[in-house]
Amino acid sequence: MAYAFDTLGYAKRLRDSGLTAEAAEAHAEAARDFIMTELVTRSDLDTTRRVLETAMQNTELRLEGRVDRLESGEEKRIDRLDGRIDRLGIRIDSLELRLLVRLGGLIAIGIAILAAIIKL
Repeated sequence: MAYAFDTLGYAKRLRDSGLTAEAAEAHAEAARDFIMTELVTRSDLDTTRRVLETAMQNTELRLEGRVDRLESGEEKRIDRLDGRIDRLGIRIDSLELRLLVRLGGLIAIGIAILAAIIKL
């Protein structure tokens, strides 16, 4: 949206405050050419807001995708760790059983030796 700039009224006000007609007109033209072209309109702001919202949504979607990938990677790592823990548990159970058998064997041998000593 373009704003109308009343260069004639602006120049008249400058002339009324003591500037020469030429200086007032030059100032009015410069204001129109340099200042008015830099004004931001509501339409400009709305367009910028829409562009920024779109960029933020795209960034949010990319971040959500990265988070999802990280979460799935972490879930895989946790599953692998669970598998390792299960295997360690099985090995501990196996070692416990072997130790129990050896200890039982040692006790049986000890009792047998003790019985042999008593018979002598």
